[in-house]
Amino acid sequence: MTGFARIALAAAAFAAFASQPSAANQVVPVPLYEGPAPGSESWTQQRIETRRGDAVSVFNTSQPRYRLHLPRPEDASGAAVVMLPGGGLRMLGMGAGLDHEVDALLAQGLAILVLEYRTLQLAPEDVARAAAPPVSPPAGGPAPRFPRMQIVKGNANPAPGNAALAEVLRLATADAQAALALLHANAAEWNIDPDRIGVMGTSAGGGVAFGALLDRDAPVEAQPDFLISIYGPALQEVATWDGAPPLFLAVEAEHGAVTDGLIEAFRIWNEAYQSAELHIYQVPNFTMTVDLWGPRLFDWMRDRAILPKD
Repeated sequence: MTGFARIALAAAAFAAFASQPSAANQVVPVPLYEGPAPGSESWTQQRIETRRGDAVSVFNTSQPRYRLHLPRPEDASGAAVVMLPGGGLRMLGMGAGLDHEVDALLAQGLAILVLEYRTLQLAPEDVARAAAPPVSPPAGGPAPRFPRMQIVKGNANPAPGNAALAEVLRLATADAQAALALLHANAAEWNIDPDRIGVMGTSAGGGVAFGALLDRDAPVEAQPDFLISIYGPALQEVATWDGAPPLFLAVEAEHGAVTDGLIEAFRIWNEAYQSAELHIYQVPNFTMTVDLWGPRLFDWMRDRAILPKD
């Protein structure tokens, strides 16, 4: 049985939860696969969730799951996104910030599938170190700069020789593709147009989104119709083609290799006369919120008929 065939399609199990009008309401997570996720059956680390204020970090995802947020039927636009949180492939950043994005997209009539995809397996002591509060720079000292690296064909992977992370990226990409296929399989029931289903990734989630976009051998239902990246560069070499899905890219000016990688991905799309839009904001890293980039994103989606025009 293939991975796509094993996707959990038990729509009735979550119909009572999916149509919440706000992400602030608790939506019950649903397993992405029916049975063990293919490829990580032997992973044994326990899933760990940590909280610091409104921020939630999820470590050791081995069994992907998702939260489905559907707009009210009268507000539904027909468009949908698989939302891929960031976290360097080592964890997933959830919490209030992500919920705020879900609320903003729901208000535009978008259906959102928030995916908890597979991440690197970490021992409890490594999770404790990763979850510790960050050390603040000395008062009055210069802000730390993000490292630069040579960008080759849009690839901004900071650890290209790390076999464990490469395997996690492969599995996370498969999870994103399975989530896209799930939206296609339930498009009629969830009031979704199967020709307007995209991916939206933040940080490493953007790398997972690019992974799904660039896999042209995947079934059609596992390929996105558009890509939205919020400081999330490709983690593999980028190539485009005639009729490639449109890109919306947003990043901070001083995010080092992340900024450089997205500039290069834009250049590759632009030189091939494919649709891409890039926004670079002179704001501190990790401070961009949907309040900043959301208005232009929604206009971009209307310009490309992903959302209906007002």
